Amino acid sequence: MTSPALPVREAMPTSRTDKLDRIVADGAFDAIVVGGGINGIGAFRELALQHLRVLLVERADFCSGCSAAPSRMIHGGLRYLENGEFSLVRESLVERDALLQTAPHMVHPLPTTIPIVGVFSGLLNSTVAFFGGTGKPSSRGAVPIRIGLAVYDWLTRKRRAMPRHIFRGRAATLRKWPRLNARIRFSATYYDAWISHPERLGMELIADAEGIAPSCAAMNYATLERSADGGLELADGTTGLRASVTARVIVNATGAWLDETRDALEGQGERLVAGTKGSHLVIDNPALREALGGHMFYFENTDGRVCIAFPYLGNVLAGATDIRVEKPGRVRCEDDERDYILEALQRLFPDIPNSADDIVFSFSGIRPLPRSQQAFTGRISRDHFTQRIDGSPPQICMVGGKWTTFRAFAAQAADDVLHELGIARQRGSEAVPIGGGKDFPAESRDLVRLFMHRFGIDESRAAHLVDRYGTNGEAVEAHCAGYPDDAPLVPGCAYTSGEIDYLCRNEQVIHLGDLVLRRTDLAITGRLSLTLLDRLAAIAAAVMGWSDEESLAEREKVVADLRDYHGVHLADADNQTDRREECV
Repeated sequence: MTSPALPVREAMPTSRTDKLDRIVADGAFDAIVVGGGINGIGAFRELALQHLRVLLVERADFCSGCSAAPSRMIHGGLRYLENGEFSLVRESLVERDALLQTAPHMVHPLPTTIPIVGVFSGLLNSTVAFFGGTGKPSSRGAVPIRIGLAVYDWLTRKRRAMPRHIFRGRAATLRKWPRLNARIRFSATYYDAWISHPERLGMELIADAEGIAPSCAAMNYATLERSADGGLELADGTTGLRASVTARVIVNATGAWLDETRDALEGQGERLVAGTKGSHLVIDNPALREALGGHMFYFENTDGRVCIAFPYLGNVLAGATDIRVEKPGRVRCEDDERDYILEALQRLFPDIPNSADDIVFSFSGIRPLPRSQQAFTGRISRDHFTQRIDGSPPQICMVGGKWTTFRAFAAQAADDVLHELGIARQRGSEAVPIGGGKDFPAESRDLVRLFMHRFGIDESRAAHLVDRYGTNGEAVEAHCAGYPDDAPLVPGCAYTSGEIDYLCRNEQVIHLGDLVLRRTDLAITGRLSLTLLDRLAAIAAAVMGWSDEESLAEREKVVADLRDYHGVHLADADNQTDRREECV
């Protein structure tokens, strides 16, 4: 592999070296959070806001497990009403509206439409669930959906942030979406929200926490283990360093791996988590994207499970499956899941051809749901709870949870920690801005104009900065202005060399895959090519101090991961359409 000559710098970003030095010098923490998914990151920030000294330990990259595989919806959970989970829906709606305010650069309103075929069917679904029914629900007709949406509106009546729902008959529905299945008799539109870059939001939460409480440290590619004498050790996966650490309490936020983590630290116990696998597709189908009309479609498949499809970063995101998993592990979207989603889309828009060839990315994760005897996985609760486990130190286990409610769940876990430590809460987090959401203007175009004026950049570049970094885009572009030969990574690419250098230095990048899959959207949008990957590797190598052999290994690992877990075959990318070569 040939790469442009760039100056070789330190073998590891200084910030990580400094953290390790601080931990070796003083390994005493008030709390250690194990698990760097969104719930663990939320707990880390929540405890940092109380000015505790906290260590966050993640064995892979932050937000690289289930937290990298959500439906990218921030929603109240309309279908949870069917299970009688009114408190979860109420909490989800509160948290949805809060995220629209605290992270407006990444969380946006999303009109959501339900196509409806029946009238009265499904009226007894909630009653069946109340009396312990475990089978799949009946198809939802117009009457139960209208009742559910009325409840949805009622729950937000005192702090309405979204329009009320709208109900349409068949004629009005087909006028608005003429390519919908003609069997549709009604449609209902309500508002929820979507998140553009969930993994990036996780990184912003970490940066905020470390900024609030500099004595805190978040470590990816590290593990918490028992030492030979029964104490705790931080094992750094990048250097092999082992450091003795102590904590007065541990927060176990390892999601689907919660039971394994608990057992490794304290011994065997009753299983608390039994997850389900959810897979999604990112589809490049302009006709389908246009047919959606800017809405998310929230619709039933033939087996009673709810599927979704909505415009996402220039493509269509569609899903999802819901398959019971007995043992946690890394998962991928299998062929039968792919076909399940594509067939559902074909029934929704029967005259729009779709094909596996349209898929530019797929992803799959294990939802860490509470252990349940429900036969139909859709009836398993998406609620969350904590459970204290005696030990030295005791563990607060975070069971369940979903992206939308991460802050509320983190606050709950933090309150348990504070109770354990005998410390009063100092502040809440409900209205604390996240990362680039701080000082974000009411209209994003005002920030676009500000960046254009301040840095002398064009509108597309300014919009790119605002969409991905919010107000933090100012720091990114200031870094780029001082970077030699800052230019697009490849012609037509919105990401620049200086921008990638900034991410490597400031966002805890350890491996090339961190950049490709989580710090940027190059992979998930299907715009990555081997040429582009080589450029990313060259910049990362200059920051990380990789040798040519290490750079090649990093590159090959990304190519293999994209092929094996995301259905992306980069070997052919340079010979495909020009769209794949562009990354705007």
